[in-house]
Amino acid sequence: MTRLIATFFYVGYLRPAPGTWGSLAALPTGLALMILGGPWLLVAGTAAIFGAGWWATGRMIAGQANHDPSEIVADEVAGQWIALWPLAFGAANAGAAYTALWPGWLAAFLLFRLFDITKWGPVGWADRRGDALGVMLDDVIAGLFAALGVVILAGLFHAVLMT
Repeated sequence: MTRLIATFFYVGYLRPAPGTWGSLAALPTGLALMILGGPWLLVAGTAAIFGAGWWATGRMIAGQANHDPSEIVADEVAGQWIALWPLAFGAANAGAAYTALWPGWLAAFLLFRLFDITKWGPVGWADRRGDALGVMLDDVIAGLFAALGVVILAGLFHAVLMT
């Protein structure tokens, strides 16, 4: 069960770039959560994968020198789902189909990967913790930055390009 959760149903074993595969796997599963229960189910799912991922990561890295093995991608799923929150709430509030906001999906994916890979600022701080919480937290912070970027880009698009 530990490996199943930490690797997000073994997606973390895909090569190359397992983190990117984990982020990609988060997109259709995040959409499924939105369709099944709206934005609040996505938020609940994020909390659930964060908690389960933290537990599973702690179990997987116990006694290992590598505190963040590449096959652990539950953290990417949590972060990517956070990056999708503005889309979920925006579409729900507008009464639009979640997929109608496809430019936002692309922005959420690209921004999340950018912040996750570059480990800028607080993302890097969390990553350097060297524990299971740090593994999860760096992607949560990257997801929050990506979500903020999605909001800014949506605002620019609607304010500048739609006038």
